[in-house]
Amino acid sequence: MSVADLPSKEANVLKGHEGAVLAARFNGDGNYCLSCGKDRTIRLWNPHRGIHIKTYKSHGREVRDVHVTPDNSKLCSCGGDRQVFYWDVSTGRVIRKFRGHDSEVNAVKFNEYASVVVSAGYDRSLRAWDCRSHSTEPIQIIDTFSDSVMSVCLTKTEIIAGSVDGTVRTFDIRIGREISDNLGQPVNCVSMSNDGNCILASCLDSTLRLLDRSAGEVLQEYKGHTCKSYKMDCCLTNTDAHVTGGSEDGFIFFWDLVDASVVSSFRAHASVVTSVSYHPKDNCMITASVDGTIRVWKT
Repeated sequence: MSVADLPSKEANVLKGHEGAVLAARFNGDGNYCLSCGKDRTIRLWNPHRGIHIKTYKSHGREVRDVHVTPDNSKLCSCGGDRQVFYWDVSTGRVIRKFRGHDSEVNAVKFNEYASVVVSAGYDRSLRAWDCRSHSTEPIQIIDTFSDSVMSVCLTKTEIIAGSVDGTVRTFDIRIGREISDNLGQPVNCVSMSNDGNCILASCLDSTLRLLDRSAGEVLQEYKGHTCKSYKMDCCLTNTDAHVTGGSEDGFIFFWDLVDASVVSSFRAHASVVTSVSYHPKDNCMITASVDGTIRVWKT
């Protein structure tokens, strides 16, 4: 994929949130996206047509993260009210609230069967919740971290999480094994490469680090952006050819995966870029910001 194919042309601006947008995520097929923010709402959009579809309101504090099931029927969300919400997408009804975290919840993810939600909390724990049972107790608690857990991603058999304690930890659920990779800097986002071999970790020393999953070694570091005090997303493009992430000055950066050179950077927002999400198939991405907007970028 050439640099010319990277999205840098603004196709749409999605407006509706009052205050900072804290996350924006494409759904599984990339036809829709979800956003959440300081105004305590979750919003569903068609980003390609620039249309707002639905607003989900029930959170009592800011909403920090949202994730939708592969079949688009349910979503989960979390935030400052310490609870994990499990929603019906079409009716907008909250099916269940999972309580157990002692403090703000930073991140949520469904497993691929949409039967379990895993949440990452400021209380230094990961918690797994069974969506199909009527119990509100977690089915698993992982509390080996020594500081806030900021971000989580899942494979078929593992939970991978990044923490302010400087570690990226991988938990193999089948055999109960934990592997800890210490990056020495607070980690505020982890995301997986599309081939599943690497983890991209955003650290608060304004550096993204690419970790080899099998050996745990740092393969590459990506610099040029500013990331010192905000939780900001990072991800790989859908071909794994480039790394992308936001910056506290409103810029978006694209780096070459292999040699870590900045191949593209541009001013995307008037304030901190909190979130980036890359389309699963097309050369398209969405970005979200403290400036209250979500922007859709195409080539």
